[in-house]
Amino acid sequence: MGLSKEQVARYSRQLILPEIGVQGQQQLLASSALVIGAGGLGSPVALYLAAAGVGTIGIIDADAVSLSNLHRQVLHTTGAVGEPKSRSAKARLEALNPEIIVTPLQERVTAANALALFSNYDVIVDGSDNFPTRYLANDACVLSGKPLIHGGVVHFGGQVLTVVPREGACYRCVFPEPPEAGAVPNCQEAGVFGAAAGVIGTLMANEVIKVLLALGRPLVNRLLVFEGLAGHFREVSVRRNPECAVCGDNPTIREVVSLESIVCTTGQEAPWPGNK
Repeated sequence: MGLSKEQVARYSRQLILPEIGVQGQQQLLASSALVIGAGGLGSPVALYLAAAGVGTIGIIDADAVSLSNLHRQVLHTTGAVGEPKSRSAKARLEALNPEIIVTPLQERVTAANALALFSNYDVIVDGSDNFPTRYLANDACVLSGKPLIHGGVVHFGGQVLTVVPREGACYRCVFPEPPEAGAVPNCQEAGVFGAAAGVIGTLMANEVIKVLLALGRPLVNRLLVFEGLAGHFREVSVRRNPECAVCGDNPTIREVVSLESIVCTTGQEAPWPGNK
């Protein structure tokens, strides 16, 4: 089935890219992505996926929009303050592209629902704001064979990693254990530059589309680090850890388990390799 006249007009600038074309656009329209968190990272991710024509986008977030979110969470408007983020996101994304399906999920990713949720989507995007969810999402993706795009942001910088199970390092390979409670400050304590979240979230969307269309070279076994004040990127080579608890040769994690007992106060990222 070909594209409609309206779709040709809407996606014309990416249709002329030989790496995408009509076939690639049809593939995007038939694809799906689950975005965990409609916050500073999930906002640009979801906007660019919707604009690109990813046909089904799930947005899972249990929180409501607050005024302090708006400097970086560009999915939401002042008028949406107090509304559930997932519903605010749906309204904004459908206003941008009414042809796609947006599923709002006003809940959290848990050990009980992760595998069932993830089974409905082609790729999982982790823009979550806490370490238990990050590890849970990683483990569920590895166990179910789903590609995962991870992003983190704090201060003026951040990082992106693409996890393709059985093809490269997972999040636990790079960060085997969550930090101790209070070891990493949250964005209320440390601060976060709104544009830095936009940079990282856009890079995450770029990775999603590359994975969905099998384009280029995804950030597998490569942690891309952005340092906003210095104005440069650097790449940290990582590799699968044979002793990884979830993707190693003899894994000890064989089902999704909850890390909610870990009291993590951060909505951002643990220090990445080489960071001080």
